[in-house]
Amino acid sequence: MKMERQVMRVKELNLGLQLIATLLVLCFCYTHAVAEEKSQQTKKTFIVHMDMSKMAATYEDHFQWYDSSLKSVSESADMLYAYNNIIHGFSTRLTPEEAELLEKQPGILSVLPEMIYKLHTTHSPEFLGLGKSDAVPPASASISEVIVGVLDTGVWPEIKSFDDTGLGPIPSTWKGTCEVGKNFNSSSCNRKLIGAQYFSKGYEAALGPIDETMESKSPRDDDGHGTHTATTAAGSAVSGASLFGYALGTARGMAAQARVAAYKVCWLGGCFSSDILAAMEKAVADGVNVISMSIGGGISDYNRDTVAIGAFRAVAQGILVSCSAGNGGPSAGSLTNVAPWITTVGAGTLDRDFPAYVSLGNGKNYSGISLYSGKPLSDSLLPLVYAGNVSNSTSGNLCMTGTLVPSQVAGKIVICDRGLNSRVQKGMVVRDSGGLGMILANTELYGEELVADAHLLPTSTVGQRTADAIKNYAFSDPKPTATIASGGTKLGVEPSPVLAAFSSRGPNLVTPEVLKPDLIAPGVNILAGWTGAVGPTGLTSDKRHVSFNIISGTSMSCPHVSGLAALIKAAHQDWSPAAIKSALMTTAYATYKNGQNILDVATGQPSTPFDFGAGHVNPVAALDPGLVYDASVDDYINFFCALNYSASDIKQIANKDFTCDSSKKYSLGDLNYPSFSVSLQTASGKEGGAGVKSTVKYTRTLTNVGAPATYKLSMTSKTPSVKILVEPESLSFAKEYEKKTYTVTFTATSMPSGTNGFAHLEWSDGKHVVGSPIAFSWT
Repeated sequence: MKMERQVMRVKELNLGLQLIATLLVLCFCYTHAVAEEKSQQTKKTFIVHMDMSKMAATYEDHFQWYDSSLKSVSESADMLYAYNNIIHGFSTRLTPEEAELLEKQPGILSVLPEMIYKLHTTHSPEFLGLGKSDAVPPASASISEVIVGVLDTGVWPEIKSFDDTGLGPIPSTWKGTCEVGKNFNSSSCNRKLIGAQYFSKGYEAALGPIDETMESKSPRDDDGHGTHTATTAAGSAVSGASLFGYALGTARGMAAQARVAAYKVCWLGGCFSSDILAAMEKAVADGVNVISMSIGGGISDYNRDTVAIGAFRAVAQGILVSCSAGNGGPSAGSLTNVAPWITTVGAGTLDRDFPAYVSLGNGKNYSGISLYSGKPLSDSLLPLVYAGNVSNSTSGNLCMTGTLVPSQVAGKIVICDRGLNSRVQKGMVVRDSGGLGMILANTELYGEELVADAHLLPTSTVGQRTADAIKNYAFSDPKPTATIASGGTKLGVEPSPVLAAFSSRGPNLVTPEVLKPDLIAPGVNILAGWTGAVGPTGLTSDKRHVSFNIISGTSMSCPHVSGLAALIKAAHQDWSPAAIKSALMTTAYATYKNGQNILDVATGQPSTPFDFGAGHVNPVAALDPGLVYDASVDDYINFFCALNYSASDIKQIANKDFTCDSSKKYSLGDLNYPSFSVSLQTASGKEGGAGVKSTVKYTRTLTNVGAPATYKLSMTSKTPSVKILVEPESLSFAKEYEKKTYTVTFTATSMPSGTNGFAHLEWSDGKHVVGSPIAFSWT
């Protein structure tokens, strides 16, 4: 018995020890799993920029060096992309601690956190003067040799805008591919859409695998934005194009004979900088001539801005990069994509409108805008209510989902205030609550800006003044009534263009001495190609399918300029990106025929160069600008020196070893830019100080791209507190590509901080007018 009890105790002890061991193992596994999960949760994507000149000879190639550097801080991390064109380096997922450790290693220029960018969501050729047969050079083989690379949400290849009829063989300079993926075959490309690829590794690393029931893991466009921008830039001509009969006519891109290469970098969760950089790298290697990017994010110093770095490398290889200015207007300083080597495009209107008339029970009639195409309302007046008075919510005036009381809405027209949720969704809320129509009322934030939408019930969007009048009637009349009727398409609207309220404004918060945006182009109610995946509103409940859609944003103005740049590139194949941008800027117009500045729809007042840059694009004049302000990589490097960038900072952007000369005085005012932005100091940096003078001197160099001629100076100024001296006042050019330099000295009386002023400088030979806006700001 005693022996049995001892055996039992030993067994119990062993069982206990086994149980403890098991618990310890489980505890360790759990702790390890939690730690691993926590580690994964804290990991973020970083873009690692490496200095190739520092690679040790022991490595067989740069990929081996990249991998060794990465494994030195994380055994588990993998490279998402390896970059070897736009930059040298890679992107990967690291913890902040690992990233910090990696950045301290030799040969590492920078470790930049991933940024998430967002989309900046045809009558245009006629409005721009391209509809006249004698306005532009006849179609030639040169334009069909130009390739426009579009970084966006992909393409819908089946639409007629990508028809390749009449186009010759694919340019021999093209090195790209047609990538196969879900719902996208190699046959989806042709001689028009010559390439299509997608980039999703950064997106998936951050948000998990793509849900292919929601979006295509391929170049196919499930959103519509990419198809719209690509066809705006370079879509083939399609007769009889319209959206439900609106804007009926021939839709064609700005460079209808150019080729299109699509790079899908934007997904449901946004556009990730590691994917954008990989696409830019591929576009450069593929041989595109223009890169069009209707996307943007925050702003940062150029050596920390992935898009700015990628764009610099593209421009250095002769590729013009056109980007949208952003939709943050009318707020000042709301610009994105402000690097001087990027062409930054704001938005204006066309002379086309889509009126929707509102008739009230008191006999008053008002005009708004709409693209509604369904069954119209009867001519009889219907009861009119304000959403805020028929709601169970404090935000009922906005017609949010579930906020309207159906019994108080049924059979009526509802006034909804604009803001917060989408404009078309408000109409759906009204319709689903039994309403028969909607008046979408602009508030003070939106002013008189009218953006047309393909609403799902009879709707008229009205400006703030009209909205206030309609509300006053609805509030004061015991039984208010109204009806809504469509006015179709109206052309010849004046004044036009006007600056769009949403178009982002200057000043340039990164470098105030560089005026941005560069120019504006049509970006309001633009008809172009559309995806077959969603309806014109983009809402899942919108089951309508269209080949063309009308949408607005600087996303739409950007590809206008991209396509026009392709036309200029075809006409002047040896011009640099800076020369092409200069041609677009110096020939732009900022006034109407009566001499008044382009109006700002947000205020109803004249806009300024901080809003429109050089002005509205004028492509016919841009094809023959006379003179251009050219700039090379060396000019931009001097610009970096003026910013006090270190050799490492410069290497990150320019991929060149360069140390600024400490004995040389570098000036931001000497960057050979087609516009002027002059920062002036108040007395002792304070407001007031009347009578105190400050002097700033800028230098510019003009290159003759026309016949021999003498250009004479003309100066207009709206700022008497600044005296402007230009030396010399005449420039004579004896041959093509001859260069002449001039200086501009600004002597200013001190003004209060925050004061702005404007002037305009022109050189003319009697045929050409080479204009430059001048903006002053006292800080």
